[in-house]
Amino acid sequence: MKRLLLAGLLGAVLAAAAGAWWWQRPLPLRPLAGQTVVDVTVPAGASARGVAEALVAAGVDTPAWLLHLGFRASGESRRIKAGSYELEAGATPQSVLDKLVRGDQALRQVTLVEGWTFRQVLAALRAAEHLEDDIGRKSPSELMVQLGYAGRHPEGRFFPDTYRYAKRSPASVVLRQAAQAMQQQLDAAWAQRQPGLPLKNADEALILASIVEKETGQAADRGQVAAVFINRLRIGMRLQTDPTVIYGLGERFDGNLRKRDLQADTPYNSYTRSGLPPTPIAMPGKAALLAAVQPAASQALYFVARGDGSSQFSATLDDHNRAVRQYQLKR
Repeated sequence: MKRLLLAGLLGAVLAAAAGAWWWQRPLPLRPLAGQTVVDVTVPAGASARGVAEALVAAGVDTPAWLLHLGFRASGESRRIKAGSYELEAGATPQSVLDKLVRGDQALRQVTLVEGWTFRQVLAALRAAEHLEDDIGRKSPSELMVQLGYAGRHPEGRFFPDTYRYAKRSPASVVLRQAAQAMQQQLDAAWAQRQPGLPLKNADEALILASIVEKETGQAADRGQVAAVFINRLRIGMRLQTDPTVIYGLGERFDGNLRKRDLQADTPYNSYTRSGLPPTPIAMPGKAALLAAVQPAASQALYFVARGDGSSQFSATLDDHNRAVRQYQLKR
């Protein structure tokens, strides 16, 4: 009897030692052709057995029952989080479980740039690595309904920033984050607006900010650029800004803005129509949003590019014409 008891104890000790050894040993992985990692997706609500089976199906060359047993023995299996994960060479059962419990998902990122149009945003999302396209066939109005912004035009409604996402996330997730970020930034800017601005609401501030974003060559000039447009709005002077005309031309714009383009009336032609255009023309950044509601103290009504990225500002047409001759006509 004692020999049997000792044999049983010895067997248990050996099994425990073998289990501890296996728990810390690298798992054999079978990445897909052309890949150096094993991609695994853990669905929401998956059991420890389901997680083990998902790992094996993804390329972990180990019996699912063994992984399941190890997860259950650890006492941590109920803390595994759903998501998309990458397993690299050298991963052990312990490190895999730790990664799943932490929710350390495989993340990628996409950057949306100040001054981009909605069309450029969509192009960037379609080109982003491991981002699922769930928006490509939707109309702009359908997309805004999906994002929770029914009735709003998508132009300028997304905040330019770098967004991180889990692999195989739908593109609408990134868009929703960007839309929420823009709303937060716009609300914050509008709350800091100067009194007496000729802007009826935050949406008009967003439109103006998009123009400021496109018209500013150097950051130091941003407040002055905003002041020119605010001053023009105050006196009913047309904004006369090329970026709105270019936006109205859409894909017809070939890089050369012609006189006939400035004379052709469209809702976005600020040479033929007074006031702000009907929508933003691009994504403004935080600085442009703040400039639109906190313009510089200036009497300027005109500005012209100096050729070095900066602008020359003038309060009178005579001064502006002299600046044009100096910086544009080189006379």
